[in-house]
Amino acid sequence: MLLGLMPLAVQAAETKPQRIISLAPHTTELAYAAGLGDKLIAASDYSDYPPQALTLERVANYRGIKLERILALKPDLILAWKGGNPPREMEKLEQLGIRIFYSHPASLAAIADTLETLGQFADDPSVAQRAAGDFRQTLTQLEQAYRHQPPVRYFYQLASSPLMSMSGNSWPSQVFSVCGGENIFADSPVAYPQVSKEQVIVRQPEAMFAAFGSAGPDPQVFSLWQSWREQIPAMQRQQLYQVEVDWLNRPTPRALLAAKTICKQLDEVRHRATK
Repeated sequence: MLLGLMPLAVQAAETKPQRIISLAPHTTELAYAAGLGDKLIAASDYSDYPPQALTLERVANYRGIKLERILALKPDLILAWKGGNPPREMEKLEQLGIRIFYSHPASLAAIADTLETLGQFADDPSVAQRAAGDFRQTLTQLEQAYRHQPPVRYFYQLASSPLMSMSGNSWPSQVFSVCGGENIFADSPVAYPQVSKEQVIVRQPEAMFAAFGSAGPDPQVFSLWQSWREQIPAMQRQQLYQVEVDWLNRPTPRALLAAKTICKQLDEVRHRATK
């Protein structure tokens, strides 16, 4: 039974689940934020936030899901990633009558909507409602604060070998947009395009961004641009920034932490431009 597109009233009428499995790190994080943490019995690899998620059994990774183990755990709700979990195995679970909620927030506003939807499965939906309300309030404050700020052209270095970035419609471009960031590859027809150094140089980014993991910021992440230091405004002015990868890449409430960080960094670029 697919629940991602069902009306909230219909979902609420369903029996409250007691045994939930999450098949993606972002759905694990959303589940805890929506007050479902005490019902989670298993999760995917890299489900590491909040800390209590680390104690959950692992039943999925980037290679696929452990179908037999999931069935043995007898979940009554599975939280899945639309486009991220293998469709064939998911179809098998659906055919066996297991309820599945597909999550794929495509915008910051959709994160709050997803929280409220997940809250329908909680014993106390008010937890999710408060979380969604807080999220919307903070997002609105950021949008109002940066709505009229001058745009800043930026390059997001998703990977360096091969060199990759993101389009304007793909995550996490929306996070930068809140702060007035203007993606130099916004018009790419591919969600995550492979780009050339020449394309970046021609587009003249004023700021360059990358994400860092648990090891912390990488001082060498932008080293491939040293030979073009005089040709790229971001390199000339050393407007090179790194943001915590899980804040930036996961569509969860922590995306606002990434937004706040990026807004401050883009403010720095604007301030320097006025000197």
